[in-house]
Amino acid sequence: MNTVELRNMISQRISLIDDEPFLVANNTILDAKVSSSIYKLSNFQKERIVLGSEQLKNGSVISNEDLQAELDLWLSTK
Repeated sequence: MNTVELRNMISQRISLIDDEPFLVANNTILDAKVSSSIYKLSNFQKERIVLGSEQLKNGSVISNEDLQAELDLWLSTK
């Protein structure tokens, strides 16, 4: 089945569905796929980026290797 045939089949099948929550969920999925390629950040995400940038400027960072060593140590005590 090629892409055009698949689109037509899906369109026909969706036209038979009356389940509004299901259609809303599918619309959300489709919006994510066909929307512009610009990703919109939530306020929480923006705040975390600012916090991370401040931590980086202040030198409050840890290498991945050091973090992994801390995790291994912590896990070995459990």
